[in-house]
Amino acid sequence: MILVNKTLLILAIGFFTTFWANFSEPKLFVVGDSISMQYGPYLEQYLEGVYAYDRKREEPSNPESTEKPKYANGGDSDRVLAYLQNKLKAPDFRPDVLLINCGLHDIKTDAQSGKKQVGLEAYKQNLEQIYDLVAKKGIKMVWVRTTPVDDTMHNSKQQTFYRYAADVAKYNEVADEIFKSRNVPIIDLHQFTLNLGDNLFKDHVHFGEETRAKQGAFIAGFLSNLSLVDN
Repeated sequence: MILVNKTLLILAIGFFTTFWANFSEPKLFVVGDSISMQYGPYLEQYLEGVYAYDRKREEPSNPESTEKPKYANGGDSDRVLAYLQNKLKAPDFRPDVLLINCGLHDIKTDAQSGKKQVGLEAYKQNLEQIYDLVAKKGIKMVWVRTTPVDDTMHNSKQQTFYRYAADVAKYNEVADEIFKSRNVPIIDLHQFTLNLGDNLFKDHVHFGEETRAKQGAFIAGFLSNLSLVDN
């Protein structure tokens, strides 16, 4: 009996040793605007031991360099779509979760013509194509709603383009319809940020460090409880 127990113990130790040796954190990859770059360090910190964090980076100036390029802005939905069309071709790019947002650049409105950088219908089509690309690869996608803007302050300081809070609402609504109908998890960073109260902005679009830390914590909490297996 003692010999059997010792054998079982050795087998159990061997199993768990092998399990932990082969265990790797799920990979999280972020494609998003400057807001995501600013809460990113907090998100990465809070997800340590939960996810292996990475995000879109600049194109390397020296392909032979071993140094990783700096993190980069995702830009508007045209750019996010083009980036993912290229990135997803790489055989070694297989994150478990893609955290995506775009919208703040799409709603840029030319001060002279009133034309949007990416119109609402084009935005809709881009998001649909982004979803199709990611789903085809079998990667879990999570969408982050576009954050608020102080349009009065923003537009008083801009000469070439404006942003409007009403457009943030319209573009968020379109994204909501697309991703809810496809069962894509949505992180409502817009409402969460509004709920934090006043004096949030560092300028008219970007937020102070305290707000960034809270945004990172909010997203980390959501992702920590995310099921990586679709029901």
